[in-house]
Amino acid sequence: MASEELDLEAEYNNRARVPDHPVHIAGWQRDAAAYRETARSELDLAYGPRERHRLDLFHPGDGDNDRPVVLFIHGGYWQAFDKSSSSHLARGANVRGLTVAVPSYTLAPAATLADIVAEMEMAADFIMQRTGRPIVATGHSAGGHLAACLMARPAPQQRPIRAAMPISGLFDLPPLVGTSINKALGLTIEEAHRLSPLEWAPPGSGHLVAVVGGAESSEFLRQSRDIVDQWGQAGVTTRYHEVQGAHHFDVIAGLADPADPLVDIVVELTAVA
Repeated sequence: MASEELDLEAEYNNRARVPDHPVHIAGWQRDAAAYRETARSELDLAYGPRERHRLDLFHPGDGDNDRPVVLFIHGGYWQAFDKSSSSHLARGANVRGLTVAVPSYTLAPAATLADIVAEMEMAADFIMQRTGRPIVATGHSAGGHLAACLMARPAPQQRPIRAAMPISGLFDLPPLVGTSINKALGLTIEEAHRLSPLEWAPPGSGHLVAVVGGAESSEFLRQSRDIVDQWGQAGVTTRYHEVQGAHHFDVIAGLADPADPLVDIVVELTAVA
């Protein structure tokens, strides 16, 4: 658990830690829009009844030979962004022959965090029912939390998710309760414990690679190490992967590059999903 001596606001406020974050976010929007113009895609598929219950499917040019689908869940502390900022991150896996699904979800405060977790379960079930294939769950920051929740969700479930690659994920939520990040979320300490994957019974098997940027805060490094250690002891095949020199906003950049190690990991996980 987090040390009480840490300045948790400084540890978790990534926009304050990375002053040029607007440049990175603008780059996401630009690159994502450009990729949607050229990609082989199915856009705005409805996985549920609410306005933001929509996902985009990005297909490889030559077909994917019925391989598992990669699910990428965007970040933004469950209160910012949507699928349109992440389209370009499908490119690396698409070039390597994989289909990628990128969903939106209802943001806080319009939805509680428990609601958002349930929405991603709905999206994952929709993808598996529509394609008949397993999923590799990945996501950035808040999306990393949601990816871990999907892999750890208890039965009964439509189909278990056996492989995940959270990137800069959040798995231990109580440290957020006293920070500015919680203003929109409104988490009580009890809810923060209840919605922390590190406090759930871990999966008894499967594969998880926790990715984090080497230049991120000590708390983000801790969170990824903790889930690797805890789930590894429970029987999951786990690995900790640090992207050297990366901060919270550029740690995901490699997903757009088919030759990047992050895409290699995704491809490896599809073999065990």
